Amino acid sequence: MQVRQGAAVLIAALIVSLGGCDDKKAASTATTDAATEARQAEALKSGVEAVVYGLPLVIMDLTKNKLTNVAAPETSAAPVNQFANMRQFPDASFKDVVRANVDTLYSSAFLDVSAEPMVLTVPDTHGRYYLMPMLDAWTNVFASPGKRTTGTKAGHFAVTGPGWTGTLPKGVTQLKAPTNMVWIIGRTQTNGPKDYPAVHKIQDGYRLTPLSAFGKPYTPAAGKVDSALDMKTAPVDQLRKMSAETFFNRLATLLKSNPPPAAEAPVLEKLKAIGVTPGEKFDPAKLDPAVAKGLEQSVSVAFEKLLAASKEVGAPTNGWRIPPMVLGNYGTDYGVRAVVALVGLGANLPQDAVYPSAYVDGDGKTLTGASKYVIHFDKGALPPVNAFWSITMYDPASFFVANPINRYAISSWMPLKKNPDGSLDILVQRESPGKAQESNWLPAGDKDFNMTLRMYWPQDKAPSIIDGSWKPPAVKQVP
Repeated sequence: MQVRQGAAVLIAALIVSLGGCDDKKAASTATTDAATEARQAEALKSGVEAVVYGLPLVIMDLTKNKLTNVAAPETSAAPVNQFANMRQFPDASFKDVVRANVDTLYSSAFLDVSAEPMVLTVPDTHGRYYLMPMLDAWTNVFASPGKRTTGTKAGHFAVTGPGWTGTLPKGVTQLKAPTNMVWIIGRTQTNGPKDYPAVHKIQDGYRLTPLSAFGKPYTPAAGKVDSALDMKTAPVDQLRKMSAETFFNRLATLLKSNPPPAAEAPVLEKLKAIGVTPGEKFDPAKLDPAVAKGLEQSVSVAFEKLLAASKEVGAPTNGWRIPPMVLGNYGTDYGVRAVVALVGLGANLPQDAVYPSAYVDGDGKTLTGASKYVIHFDKGALPPVNAFWSITMYDPASFFVANPINRYAISSWMPLKKNPDGSLDILVQRESPGKAQESNWLPAGDKDFNMTLRMYWPQDKAPSIIDGSWKPPAVKQVP
């Protein structure tokens, strides 16, 4: 758009300089074309900024609709204000979610606290690590009950909406949600399939109760199922296919029910300038035609820009990309917030978990199943965590890699064999290194691959991944 605009201005200038002033109509047309294209270009820029700003809110709504459109709780979906409990780890055939983990079993729930608070009850996990991060409609983590913050004893937490006032029962802790839409993405540490029974017992103790029914017998109502809702297309793909009119209409509706912080009023003014007003229908017919035309491509352009940016998120360190430490608490960093919502919706606070990923080795070469690698941790230099860590293998599409021993990750709870000097080697390769070393083997496939190092409850004192004083060792190719 900018190149074409510049050409139009140049043509108009040339007509004047060459004595074309006699042809006032031609000069006027060129100037008009340039002005029109300038308005279109500016509108496209404003539209892309609006999409980047509003994308987390829209994709949260799309995700909520899909994950709550069931009559009763299932493993990955449940009616509003009810838990969906995943009961086992996915395997290499699982394609529903990218970059799944085999460290924790999920317990997730979408809440609507517009009518009244919902009380989350957690059982005593007897020291086991668990985490109940709560995201507002803008994907910020506003509370994170769990071992790190509230311990592992049984407890009750009332999630209250932004407009709620009242008194809570004794023993119930208030957690103030900035929006009426809340997503709890609970995780309970699970040390392999043999640990399932113990974790299932804990999951069964996670409960959600309306405040008005707290302390009384309560049975959740069946969920309402919308048969017209698209349950096959992933939320990200639904967003990708949206027209600008559909996107901005949805954004305007959601802005009304889940308003941003008061400090972001200037952003709402910018949205209003392109016809996006909370609670009002977005009607491009009411806009300057040049502005309406410029907005048409804003969703697709923003989508491509964000996807491109997602490949560069984080600081490169020894071949790993360390995610930015604003995850889960983005402030005004709308770009990072949008990228994470697009490719990693539901990110934790760094204080709860940090996930560096490696697509290349220490020399910057793409990781491939045709080579063998080692990840070497010196004695005393294992990932500095208060909970546990793991390294998970993914194929180019971010799914698990099928292998003969059905191992998709190396985890700190496993019986890993250390070297005589106390150091630890993780062997990353396609073929087994032999029975003597198989305990430390992370199987790769035939194709290119990548890995994610998950560090749960990182230490907040040096050495720490959070302050950069600890760095993951490079993935080194070996003969």
